[in-house]
Amino acid sequence: MKKTEIRIADLEDAKEIYGIYEPYILNTVVSFEYDKVPLEVFKERIQKITGKYPWLVYTVEGEIAGYAYCSLHRERAAYAWDCECSVYIKDTYHKKGIGTALYKALFELAEAQGVYNIYSLICVPNEGSVALHKKFGFNELGTYSRTAYKFGEWRDLLVMEKRLRELKGAPDKLIPAAELSSDLVKEILKKYEKIEL
Repeated sequence: MKKTEIRIADLEDAKEIYGIYEPYILNTVVSFEYDKVPLEVFKERIQKITGKYPWLVYTVEGEIAGYAYCSLHRERAAYAWDCECSVYIKDTYHKKGIGTALYKALFELAEAQGVYNIYSLICVPNEGSVALHKKFGFNELGTYSRTAYKFGEWRDLLVMEKRLRELKGAPDKLIPAAELSSDLVKEILKKYEKIEL
């Protein structure tokens, strides 16, 4: 059985993570970026996101096979308990359960932080991504019709939402991911890292 692990990403992972992301930019409408991202800029993105939210990598024998992270949903203070989620899997590891494992761990960490609502924005049609999110209890909220132009066509963007906590009274302050108990983080990550590949 291959050695698998889910762990928190760090800046040393940036090049390998970007190697997974770049084909999504250049060859798909999964990402609405057009051009390659300089590595230093990509590192800055990781650093900015991980200041507040979890960014996870799934490794197989030390190689990063996929990653998932939460990020800011909206700027204003009243949105502090919302985030967006993203997951990207290396093409050789599609349909192996890695995205599912990453999302299970990611959502549990987000709930521990105090996140109430998680959103996913999906360029449609994308049956695989929509099915994955529905499997996790996401609901379709609506579609931005023909909102993005890529590869010679106007594209639709589906907004999906998952509620992690019941909305009762005033929420506690959101805990930055880096301030979660290291024992709790390890426990959550260990739960989901074993997959037979």
